Amino acid sequence: MGGIMTSSAEVPTRTDVLIVGAGPAGLALAASLRQLSVDHVLIDRTTSVQPGSKAAAVQPRTLEYLDRIGVADALVKIGVRSPGFSLHDCEKTLLRASFTDLDTPFPFVLLVSQQTTEECLLDRLLDLGGTVHRDHRFIDFTDDFPGVSATVAGPDGVLRAISARYLVGCDGVRSGVRANAGIEFPGTARESRFTIADIRLSTVAEELIAQDTTFFLSGAGMLLFSPLADGQYRVVSPAPPGMSEPTQHDVQMLLAERGPLSGQATVTEVVRASTYRVQERVAETFRKGPVFLVGDAAHTHSPAGAQGMNTGIQDAGNLAWKLHTVLTGAAGNELLDSYHAERHPIATAMVGFTATFAKLASVRDPLGARLRNDVLAAAAGTLGVTDWIAAKLSELDVSYAQGPAGRLRIGDRVPPTAVPGSDLTWTLATPDLQEIQGLPADVTVRHIPGLDTALLVRPDGYLAASGAPTELLTHLPIA
Repeated sequence: MGGIMTSSAEVPTRTDVLIVGAGPAGLALAASLRQLSVDHVLIDRTTSVQPGSKAAAVQPRTLEYLDRIGVADALVKIGVRSPGFSLHDCEKTLLRASFTDLDTPFPFVLLVSQQTTEECLLDRLLDLGGTVHRDHRFIDFTDDFPGVSATVAGPDGVLRAISARYLVGCDGVRSGVRANAGIEFPGTARESRFTIADIRLSTVAEELIAQDTTFFLSGAGMLLFSPLADGQYRVVSPAPPGMSEPTQHDVQMLLAERGPLSGQATVTEVVRASTYRVQERVAETFRKGPVFLVGDAAHTHSPAGAQGMNTGIQDAGNLAWKLHTVLTGAAGNELLDSYHAERHPIATAMVGFTATFAKLASVRDPLGARLRNDVLAAAAGTLGVTDWIAAKLSELDVSYAQGPAGRLRIGDRVPPTAVPGSDLTWTLATPDLQEIQGLPADVTVRHIPGLDTALLVRPDGYLAASGAPTELLTHLPIA
């Protein structure tokens, strides 16, 4: 894989889109823009893809988007397909949400390191002819109507100016782009820290053999356990006081105290480990003039539920086609306002959901824990609850529609099983075979018998309009 690729080319002084940060969100945005032939520059302060990253789960909705940009197949070949999500109280299963019946081409959680995800995204970007200008630090920017002039420090320390129509901060929780734009990042930082470790085991307790992503709840604290590729396992848990970088003994104790009580899981190697402080924050706005925030620069949260990286990649998918549409003159600048309007509520809800889940998992007193477990067990037996949880965790429930759910609404996700995706083009799905006049070249027409009406699907897979095919043409942004 192309993990250490660094561009030797001089950074251009002008571009349509300057992307700061080559993590999963920045790479997904760059690959999307490259696929759409949008001129852009991607810079990152590191010299290579970094090991030891936090995310290790790619959700079905994210895989659907990655499939549109040609990354999903390579990633799926490497990762471990997890069929569901389980909550355990030691040996007892309290609740299990299966992904196998989800309406998606990817009915599983793909367990794979963030490093591997970034490498696959980078390989795709390079295949498309793109690059990452590594060892380049974003310093600041000034307004330069109608865009910005950004100052960047190269590997030689020399400051260079890049003029860009749009600036996108994909530069993480400590985003320099966000700070320079003066965008507030309200929320809280927890006093406690989380530990994360990728390990190898010599023997595995029966409760751990299943490929589910499993949360163990105990009086000592929560522990997440999931398999990874190459015979490794991921362990995430609140760090006991005084623990910094967990040792083999530390991880062994966490498994013994917080995992299943029966059987034994013997840790033979800690491949990588770290601790970090959890923050729960959402940026005040995801757009300020020509500046946009994507991924951790826009939102950060508890690792419970494995949502963060996935939400960031979907931010990128939402923004990419809109930048392309505006830059080609097919729509006015106001289309870009819909990025904040659509993604900010999703991020806010996601942070609230993961915070609630983390609090639920962190109940320590015996009476409260017993009550929680009874409620979870009762919920597991209630019709529709585990399906709702599966849809929530998989992010297949993400919708920009207004009003009560029911029939497919404008802004709802259109399942690729119903209308197959078409790269990053618009898709016009019709129930009847008919020739449609006046279609632009970047619209794919699909004949799908059984549809009640024709559907116009956005490049990111959401419904733009429905009705008669000729009427749908009026909803297409055409340059």
